[in-house]
Amino acid sequence: MSLVIGVCTLEIIIPEANSLKDKRSVLKSMLEGMRSRFNVSAAEIEHMDLWRRATVGVACISNSRTFADQVLAKVVDWVEANPRINLAGVEVEFL
Repeated sequence: MSLVIGVCTLEIIIPEANSLKDKRSVLKSMLEGMRSRFNVSAAEIEHMDLWRRATVGVACISNSRTFADQVLAKVVDWVEANPRINLAGVEVEFL
């Protein structure tokens, strides 16, 4: 049996955030949406004290690399469709 862990790092800009409270409101909604829609683990991992910038880590565990890649691609597409967020960078790796 094989175990595949897909990890996606998203660099996010939140242009409308004028405080940490604004930023956390947007991120909380986004992270909860990722978890419920795609059954992934997701958390803010860097830039916690900056108002308009965040780095989010997303992980998917599967027995198929293809499936994990598809799930992470759907997460990225979903984040890109969010009008409150600008996606500045994406990095995907498999462990």
